Amino acid sequence: MTAAHDSSASGTKRTPGPRVLVVVVAGLTLAVSLMLLAFAAPAVNSGAHDLPVAVSGPDPALANLEAALDASSPGGFDVTRYADAAAVADAITARDAVGGISITPDGVLIQTAAAAGAPYAPLLRSIGAGLAAKGQPMTYTDLVPLTEDDPAGSGLSALALPLAFGGMISAVGLVTLFKHSRTLRVVGSIGFSAVAGVTITAILQFWLGSIDGSFWLTATGVALGIAAISLVVLGLESLFGYPGLGIGAVIMVFVANPLSGLATGPWWLPQPWGAIGQFLPIGAAGTAIRSAAFFDGAGAGPALVVLGGWIAVGLALVALSARRATRDEVLVAA
Repeated sequence: MTAAHDSSASGTKRTPGPRVLVVVVAGLTLAVSLMLLAFAAPAVNSGAHDLPVAVSGPDPALANLEAALDASSPGGFDVTRYADAAAVADAITARDAVGGISITPDGVLIQTAAAAGAPYAPLLRSIGAGLAAKGQPMTYTDLVPLTEDDPAGSGLSALALPLAFGGMISAVGLVTLFKHSRTLRVVGSIGFSAVAGVTITAILQFWLGSIDGSFWLTATGVALGIAAISLVVLGLESLFGYPGLGIGAVIMVFVANPLSGLATGPWWLPQPWGAIGQFLPIGAAGTAIRSAAFFDGAGAGPALVVLGGWIAVGLALVALSARRATRDEVLVAA
């Protein structure tokens, strides 16, 4: 009787004590605090940081303009001189500049591209207002406007979460369903990314009217963004197990997402974080998608290379885990 009682008692799981509760509370508090910092710090410290601005005009007038820009926002502008207003326009549409100021015999021409990011056109218009206050005749031209259905660019700005969530949830679902087949996981990830890329682009272009560029080029950018996240997370899980999913979530959701500059472009974020974000999947995908949707693909090359690199890393991790599993099986058989 006593032995049976002792056996039953020893088999009962012990409830964690107050110390464990304190550790859990402290850990969760730290996690939400870091989450707040990850998302809020870039936003709070955002502003003009080496914004590429194209200018043209007589040298003395440009010297005065550059001095005025530097005085208004030290370190805020990276000014490049061009031959004339047409060359400035080419730089903007090629995504070498977010906007331009040309001093001509007829006054000052400010050329913008609203599709380049939310803050830039209003910023250049505010500069124009300052010049107008000094008696300068002003002309404004938006070379690459947003669509009439979405003049604020909200649809494109909201893409960060679908990209991160799509990549993460597909990886988790495939790991759960195909526990013993790396091949099916990879094929499923690529297939889902392709279908999701087409679907999301169709919603943005034909339902919400947020974009009006090349459908297939934009869909490719979306698909590559999701695939880069999904395959890397799959690779991390294949190599490290479920902790790999946690590592992937931290990288993609708490690092890549807030540093993506999806709504503003990288120049509006504090540096070097804006530049770092462009080497992560969501930032690179955002640049590729914006270039495809509004600029006929101009400026998408480096972003596509980054996405291809992340996809290659994910596939390499999966291959490495498969090789390790084969080696372990051989050792067990021996």
